[in-house]
Amino acid sequence: MRIAVVGATGMVGEIMLKVLAERNFPVTELIPVASEKSIGKELEFKGKFYKVVGLQTAVDMKADIALFSAGGDTSLEWAPKFAAAGTTVIDNSSAWRMDPTKKLIVPEINASELTKEDKIIANPNCSTIQMVLVLAPLHKKYNVKRVIVSTYQSITGTGVKAVQQLENEYAGVQGEMAYKYPIHRNAIPQCDSFEDNGYTKEEMKLVRETKKILSDNSINVTATAVRVPIVGGHSEAVNVEFSEDFDVNEVRSILQNTAGVVVEDSTENFSYPMPIYAEGKDAVFVGRIRRDESQENTLNMWIVADNLRKGAATNTVQIAEYLVTKHLV
Repeated sequence: MRIAVVGATGMVGEIMLKVLAERNFPVTELIPVASEKSIGKELEFKGKFYKVVGLQTAVDMKADIALFSAGGDTSLEWAPKFAAAGTTVIDNSSAWRMDPTKKLIVPEINASELTKEDKIIANPNCSTIQMVLVLAPLHKKYNVKRVIVSTYQSITGTGVKAVQQLENEYAGVQGEMAYKYPIHRNAIPQCDSFEDNGYTKEEMKLVRETKKILSDNSINVTATAVRVPIVGGHSEAVNVEFSEDFDVNEVRSILQNTAGVVVEDSTENFSYPMPIYAEGKDAVFVGRIRRDESQENTLNMWIVADNLRKGAATNTVQIAEYLVTKHLV
């Protein structure tokens, strides 16, 4: 299994390599790919060293699978070139997510949609992944009508530059700004750029991707995405209106039996998900499960996950694992 990691020297690319090693993915040859300035550098993977190559070299090497985490523009230009060479691309950018000819996959929900013909597969947005993993089994049981989600998103979603900004601000050092405003001791109600409707791209990803992954355009979603000075992961306050009534204990039971989901929900023990505990883990954590007493058939939940792992690298590797297990590559 020849695996290319495009964007191997970036924040998500590095974690992709870590996850591939941790999960003992059957890599016989690693092809680390990065920008011109990184070509020739060596990366260590499971005790071996591999030289970073450029994109065209990687295409010519005809990997079985290419894991992309190098931005939308790179994906739009190069994913088709890898696919034309026979490589199956799993792309972590937003480039292909809403393309009607491409599958948008969370393996626990819809991996069964994949076929050998799918040469470019889209990995959903990190905020969407953690929310839909919890919503999917509840949608099957009670039918989701409407979702109101407010996110509290880690600066790691922006990248290394944002982490450096926060560290500089902690230390009282003037430095390069990833955001228009200070992030230390602040909350910025803007993740990504604004669209014409006044919502940010991040907010609209939650709206559009949820419908596509759950294969239901009737689900109404509205979102507010906020950047907070947190490193460990993204948190979401999610309010869900169902067509059918529910029992809160049954909801907990359904989620406790959902692959990839961990329920942390005990008011007596002050047990609830927090990014400080989610960091470095692959699960999606859910708690504060309670009925919305202001409206019928409506539930409140608090959902937390490490956005660089399940929200990006781990979900990508899980898609690759499914392809290998089902002999689709």
